[in-house]
Amino acid sequence: MKRALISVSDKTGIIDFARRLSNLGVEIVSTGGTMKALREAGIPVTYVSDITGFPEIMDGRVKTLNPLIHGGILAIRDNSEHVAQMKEHGIQGIDMVVVNLYPFKETIDKPGVTMEDAIENIDIGGPTMIRSAAKNFKYVAVVVNPQRYADVLQELEENKEISATTLLSLAREAFNHTATYDSLIDAYLAGQLGEGKFPNSMHIVLEKVQDLRYGENPHQSAAFYREKYFAGAGIANAKQLHGKELSFNNIVDLEAAFKIAAEFDQPAATIIKHTNPCGTGIGSTLAAAYKKAYMADPVSAFGGIVAVNRVVDAATATQIGEIFIEAVIAPGFEPEALEILIQKKNIRLLSAQMEQDSSKLGFDMKRVTGGILVQDYDLPEKTDLQVVTKRTPTDEEMEQLKFAWKVVKHVKSNAIVVAGKDQTLGIGAGQMNRVGSAGIALNQAGEQAKGAVLASDAFFPFRDTVDAAAKAGITAIIQPGGSMRDEESIQAADEHGIAMVFTGVRHFKH
Repeated sequence: MKRALISVSDKTGIIDFARRLSNLGVEIVSTGGTMKALREAGIPVTYVSDITGFPEIMDGRVKTLNPLIHGGILAIRDNSEHVAQMKEHGIQGIDMVVVNLYPFKETIDKPGVTMEDAIENIDIGGPTMIRSAAKNFKYVAVVVNPQRYADVLQELEENKEISATTLLSLAREAFNHTATYDSLIDAYLAGQLGEGKFPNSMHIVLEKVQDLRYGENPHQSAAFYREKYFAGAGIANAKQLHGKELSFNNIVDLEAAFKIAAEFDQPAATIIKHTNPCGTGIGSTLAAAYKKAYMADPVSAFGGIVAVNRVVDAATATQIGEIFIEAVIAPGFEPEALEILIQKKNIRLLSAQMEQDSSKLGFDMKRVTGGILVQDYDLPEKTDLQVVTKRTPTDEEMEQLKFAWKVVKHVKSNAIVVAGKDQTLGIGAGQMNRVGSAGIALNQAGEQAKGAVLASDAFFPFRDTVDAAAKAGITAIIQPGGSMRDEESIQAADEHGIAMVFTGVRHFKH
């Protein structure tokens, strides 16, 4: 290791890294702002123009695109012809390239950024050097990630060289770095071209969060990845505060729970099993909301996943701690609440921002064999409710209907939710026909169905669900409408004295 070219936008740790390289006898070659920073730190630096014999031109657009630079990077050291050509043209080898790229992502994230500003922050020389070094990784170390500085220095200081395995690992990371960079530019330009919400091609950039013990079942291996630049509220950005490592199924259920809790403005709690809510409640306090969620189905709540949309206090933590709960996700935990819950060694406690910014969510994606389905997220909507029956819901019934409607969109289709005041009473999920789901929900609600309301995620194809609801004592129904037999369902509701409201919005969840 005789010579390193260093040119970085992210200067995290670069001074210490360069100084220790210099102490090992490595000559440092640099450009522009990096050279200035190194010289101010007292580190000997050779200016790249002193090597090329050519100044930086065109506002720095052209500085390293030169055979004296790229020949030094790309030369195969044990190829006699390459070595002879290096001597003939006065090319000195470059054994390490330390480069990260112009801040394109940070630039396009600025409010009011112009296309001209964005274009100026597309790096050209950087990716070229990175790719050259990565291609020639057998002889050249390429470092694009400041977090790798310590590993590289340790090998050099202990062994005087970098191992073949590390060189390959660095090269792989380098190509990933440039691929990610290019995908951001591609997405930005697609937007400028007005290709629409769904461009002709799409690049998804992911980074591993962790390996998982297994997938949905023990014989399936699994890992958890996050979108590399996702900065919004969600499970991918949640912070685990306590408990065992998350499992594949924990993460899936936490996502389902998180989405329900985030629906509500008032204190809310939900308990999830197998992505469906056992119970959801709202209240004047978080403890009251949790009690309603738990009492909706105490049997199913055992071993569930809890999500709440307020910082967990001691009163709520005490209730949660009374049964076995797999995980809790919340905006935070008061110290006393944390102290109560961590007495359970295995319970997973996660903190996450709850307010979802739709501009940061991107797309909802579902994997199929050989492809991906892409759609908008089914976010909270402002719905113009239409009363279609002779009887209008009372104010109290309307509040119950709105509550049930927020929950039913998160239940697997066919979905039916029976709700009382601020609390689910029965939930029917994923049945092959709607009346089957209604039967499960009404049976679970039992006597509490009398005077309760019912929500359906999609229209009624027949009047049978309305008849079943009436028999159980339901007084008001909310559903999208849109069936050819809507009049049949409306007539049934009128016969039974049930108030029915249409939303005009369907909430299938497959």
